[in-house]
Amino acid sequence: MQLFQLFKDRLSSLYAAEVVRVDTMTMPPSSALDSLDARIVALFSAEPQVGVLAASRRLGVARGTVQARLDRLEARGVIRSWAPQVDPAAIGYAVTAFCTLEIRQGQGHAAVTAHLRVIPEVLEAHTITGTGDLLVRVVARDNADLQRVLDAIIDDHHVLRAHTAIALAERIAYRSGPLVQATARPAL
Repeated sequence: MQLFQLFKDRLSSLYAAEVVRVDTMTMPPSSALDSLDARIVALFSAEPQVGVLAASRRLGVARGTVQARLDRLEARGVIRSWAPQVDPAAIGYAVTAFCTLEIRQGQGHAAVTAHLRVIPEVLEAHTITGTGDLLVRVVARDNADLQRVLDAIIDDHHVLRAHTAIALAERIAYRSGPLVQATARPAL
């Protein structure tokens, strides 16, 4: 029995080393994705619950290769989250708006960002160029509730002015699939 376990352990370690060796040889530079990476990302984007074994069968590659690629993509920050994507409208926040904030110069963005973080309706904020300093995406239950959210946003002495545009309809949802496909290099 011990001999069998020893053989099994040795075989497993050789297999793992071979998968890592082959996978490392075929991986593109850290900033690029190859066609296998793109196929893996596309599959898991379309079917997040597919599982590594099922993905390996569908893609025609070893389970270890898929797992190694996923681990590498996650470590590099290409795959940022495995969390579910929540639709704010489905939980009662039907209004989406984009606010351009002008902030007090010389104070930096940290104070405003800290203020925005405590407002749950603020979904994201980005430093921008142009007439504004920050672009903020917010949600609200309705237009009256949007006024409450905007009042909370500008209730900070670092915020000088806010310009708001209400989104009427989403034409293209946030996506990265076409970008991944466009940047993928052929597998080596």
